[in-house]
Amino acid sequence: MGTGTWWWAGAAGTAWAELLVAAVLLLRPRGRTGGTGSADAMPGVARGATPGAPPGVPPDAPPGPAALALLRGGRRAAVTVALVALHQRGAVAAGRRRTIRANGGPGRTRDPVQLGVHRSLRNALPLRALALRPEARRAVDGLRAELGRAGLLRPPGRRRAALLLAAAAPATLAAGLLAGAAAGDGPGAWAVLAAGPPVLLAALGLLRLPPATRAARRLLAELRERHPLPAHRREVTDGHLVQLYVALYGDPALALFLPRFSRDGGLLDRPDQDGP
Repeated sequence: MGTGTWWWAGAAGTAWAELLVAAVLLLRPRGRTGGTGSADAMPGVARGATPGAPPGVPPDAPPGPAALALLRGGRRAAVTVALVALHQRGAVAAGRRRTIRANGGPGRTRDPVQLGVHRSLRNALPLRALALRPEARRAVDGLRAELGRAGLLRPPGRRRAALLLAAAAPATLAAGLLAGAAAGDGPGAWAVLAAGPPVLLAALGLLRLPPATRAARRLLAELRERHPLPAHRREVTDGHLVQLYVALYGDPALALFLPRFSRDGGLLDRPDQDGP
């Protein structure tokens, strides 16, 4: 085996090692107890305080609405649920040109995301800009850290490292191929076909993994099964349940329960939706 082939073999081995480390980082996130955050280890979510829930909630209860929204749709979804809760207390209202404005104090709440979102509304802001304001970002990042410790979100630092490794694997393989070609006795076509496509497919699969873990996706599916979206908004009178439906279903629930606020405030991804 020539020098070029050795370069290729070394690059292929390194690429697979990068993918293996990336898979371990992505697929085995640590939960609060120091083990893996699997669904089997958690009766409801995980041991310890329930993420995003007010004090006094049992530790095996599902996460609060903002936490569930973060699992389903990310930062913007969590801020949207916080706005729904604030709007229910009259603390925010739709502004001009599809913005949200403060409408008095935040009311009696200790929810960090709601408080962070309300403090961000010194001026009327569109949802996208509001979600990026420092106070709102810090509050959502704190909730994200809680969900990571509960094994429901892949920890951001480990996820970034894993994605870098997964993206680097094809580049490592390409570097080995170029080094082999420069040496004049690179690998044959069969070797390239044997190693190249599997590395690319594995890297693509890891890069496409969502931030939410399998336990989180199972939890969301179970809650949707227990709480199907009603056909009419008059079927639901509990404000907390409205927040839960918005957390689980997003735009359809917004259009059902808060059609005017969500449309005028720019909360809908498809603003032409209207409620019954």
